[in-house]
Amino acid sequence: MDKPTPPADGTCCESGCDPCVWDTYYAALRAWETQQAAADAAAPGIGAPAATDGRFSPAMISICTA
Repeated sequence: MDKPTPPADGTCCESGCDPCVWDTYYAALRAWETQQAAADAAAPGIGAPAATDGRFSPAMISICTA
């Protein structure tokens, strides 16, 4: 799933539509974020941060040497 793009300027008529184009966009964005979080959780080690003391974490070392 591609990240949703916000509605173009002027797309919202500002008359209180239900759902508004912004409601639809934010619902799609939440679904995309949920999907991304699930994909991140399913891929351990990907995007692992460096250790706080400036050294690489073991997860990062395994990624860099793979």
